[in-house]
Amino acid sequence: MSPAADTEARRVTRPRADALRNRERIVTAARETFVEFGPDVPLDEIARRAGVGNATLYRHFPDRDSLIHEVVLFVLARTTQQAQEAAAEETDAFEALRRFTHAAADERIGALCPLLSGAFDKSHPDLTRESARLEEVVESLFDRAHEQGRLRADVAVGDLLVALSQLTRPLPGTPCLNIDRFVHRHLALFLDGLEAPARSELPGTAATLEDLRAD
Repeated sequence: MSPAADTEARRVTRPRADALRNRERIVTAARETFVEFGPDVPLDEIARRAGVGNATLYRHFPDRDSLIHEVVLFVLARTTQQAQEAAAEETDAFEALRRFTHAAADERIGALCPLLSGAFDKSHPDLTRESARLEEVVESLFDRAHEQGRLRADVAVGDLLVALSQLTRPLPGTPCLNIDRFVHRHLALFLDGLEAPARSELPGTAATLEDLRAD
């Protein structure tokens, strides 16, 4: 193959850098607008926030479901990365758990719940694979914290994920940007309740990942 033909072949098979930047801007803008306005926000608003034309948005994501899929995958992947970094860099397992929890809040993981309703395909292989990676690393954080005696014995991963989901979603009728300033404060209060030794006896049983899947 001639050098010119090789260059042309690589141009065809590799996305251009500006196309990749546009795609990233669209996904980032979509995440923020979904958090602010919900999953039914007009796609035109997402394009405006991303600084791209409508045609560019539709070229990357032909419909709302494909964009939601990418946003969910994006948030899961970034949250998994935050958990891995906390696990690798913190020797105190509870501090790793604390760091991960606040980082997951910044990734807007609570915004995934309304996105996963309706006809959205939650069983897509990409999503199940990324969800499994996230669950594995967070369970490892919990196991380490339990082994170190830093985490109360009567809690499980599901307890954290439920609280994280609820505390990072705006209350009905409350503008998202107004509630943001309380999120980390309330997460800190919640995390204090997870730390060993326990100061009270919890009702019921620990919420496991299997419990969440059953719901």
